[in-house]
Amino acid sequence: MEVHNVEMVMSAVQPSQYPTDGLPEIALVGRSNVGKSSLTNTLINRKAFARTSSQPGKTQTLNFYKVENQVFFVDVPGYGYAKVSKSAREKFQVMIGEYLEKRQALRGVVQLVDARHAPSREDIEMYHWLTSEEMGGLPVLVVATKADKIARGRWNKAEREIKKTLQFSDQVSDFEMFSSETKYGKEIVWEWIEARMLDGTDFSVDDDTPETSN
Repeated sequence: MEVHNVEMVMSAVQPSQYPTDGLPEIALVGRSNVGKSSLTNTLINRKAFARTSSQPGKTQTLNFYKVENQVFFVDVPGYGYAKVSKSAREKFQVMIGEYLEKRQALRGVVQLVDARHAPSREDIEMYHWLTSEEMGGLPVLVVATKADKIARGRWNKAEREIKKTLQFSDQVSDFEMFSSETKYGKEIVWEWIEARMLDGTDFSVDDDTPETSN
């Protein structure tokens, strides 16, 4: 997608504050400082539109970026929360869970992991949750960021290690190496996002409300 118009629409902490445009949404999740802002800036051709924080856990809201009036990128608070209080962590978890499980406009999730290291326990838990049957088949793309920090000849090994640690399934998710420095992976990530934008499936979890018969 050629990106010319991007707008930071809102920062939300509860469903009543979410956009009502009806546009498809793509959520970006990952540990604090894994590179969500860098990925966003690369995809929208901006240098610092999405701010990169030097303080892990500083982002405490769901930030909605409207791209070309066609799709929202939703920056989800980073998990890990090394410097965040227990009460704040619990609040984040409720907010994130409610959004990812119930948001009807959500068309897919991009989970970021660091290409230089094996996924953390939080990475593993997030991946298993996103790809669980309870999430209703929500499309997931795992993006290994900071790929430029390791030698190109070690990429295959890094990918194998990440997939093995996550217990990655090619049947329920996709994978791509990415570098915000070289822009490697940008086009593939955009292709995945655009495919999700065209998918009108409601992936929100059933709230067990009884159906009425016609």
